[in-house]
Amino acid sequence: MELAAWLRLTLVPGVGGEARRALLKAFGLPQAIFAASPRALSAIVDPVAAERLLGHECSAEIDAALDWAASPGNRLLTLADADYPQSLLSSDDPPILLYAKGDTRLLNRPMLAVVGSRNATAQGERDAEAFARALGEAGLTIVSGLALGIDAAAHRGALPTPAGTVAVIGTGADRLYPAKNEALARRIAEKGVVLSEFALGTPALASNFPRRNRIIAGLGLGCLVVEAALKSGSLITARLAAESGREVFAIPGSIHSPLSRGCHQLIRQGAKLVEAAQDILEELRWESASAAPAAADRVSVTQGGSEEQVLAVLGDAPCALDTLSARSGLTPADLLAMLLPMELAGRVAQLPGGLYQRLH
Repeated sequence: MELAAWLRLTLVPGVGGEARRALLKAFGLPQAIFAASPRALSAIVDPVAAERLLGHECSAEIDAALDWAASPGNRLLTLADADYPQSLLSSDDPPILLYAKGDTRLLNRPMLAVVGSRNATAQGERDAEAFARALGEAGLTIVSGLALGIDAAAHRGALPTPAGTVAVIGTGADRLYPAKNEALARRIAEKGVVLSEFALGTPALASNFPRRNRIIAGLGLGCLVVEAALKSGSLITARLAAESGREVFAIPGSIHSPLSRGCHQLIRQGAKLVEAAQDILEELRWESASAAPAAADRVSVTQGGSEEQVLAVLGDAPCALDTLSARSGLTPADLLAMLLPMELAGRVAQLPGGLYQRLH
């Protein structure tokens, strides 16, 4: 019933991510939202949205999603799930629920986004594949968007590595797009993760792909752009990564190639020019694969802290996540896993600029 309530919250039409998060903050969990009165809901969202929440039960869609999740290898991850990608919790618009096919343990391992043109050159695809393989061997899981060109090459390069790859798609998890990458998607589901926030059956709509891009940007420690024209979705991903405080990297190319101009623009705007995977590892101060424990290896650290301890080190003044990490000795990922339930319970508030404040 709890998972059905999460699904219903995401499936009610006309209620966006900001409204959903406001409702969760006010009521705690989706079941409490749907048990609330119209008057109580209208205090948080507009009356039309409140009416939609109580009037749409979405039973058929919920049953279909639950049936899908019952198949081997399929998972539904909510904001309250321990396997939900902790890196997304610090983003401005974290998905309320994710559909995942594959090994969800990868979602809390260190990642790097690799993106670029769908109409890539042969050299661009070779570069993407080589960079992804080298970074994967170093312990960084490669995340991309399963598009033709650079995305597909990055996935191919990362697949054989121990770190694996994550494909974030702009359709429902039961639809594979583009059709040319169907075999690649199935390999990723077997050895990595195919991830979507869109309801089952969602087709490849142009408006979905910028939303998909924010997840790619949010998952990675940084974003590498291999080839991109000036008007490119890859530049959107790079901008979102930069706005989230992630590093942006770009491979330079010929001044005569239209697919180099997007990368050159990024470099002029402050992206790091890279010629080898080692340039990225050095910029990230990445030592080796052993220096990046998986989320499962950090469980004892999380268990070593408590909400009361976090509140004590938080104090009365707003505090940045990095500062809170230094005070508490907990990693930012572990803190985020603790802060979300505390925020939903009304014990802390997240302020603009990524600051957290204790609520009395």
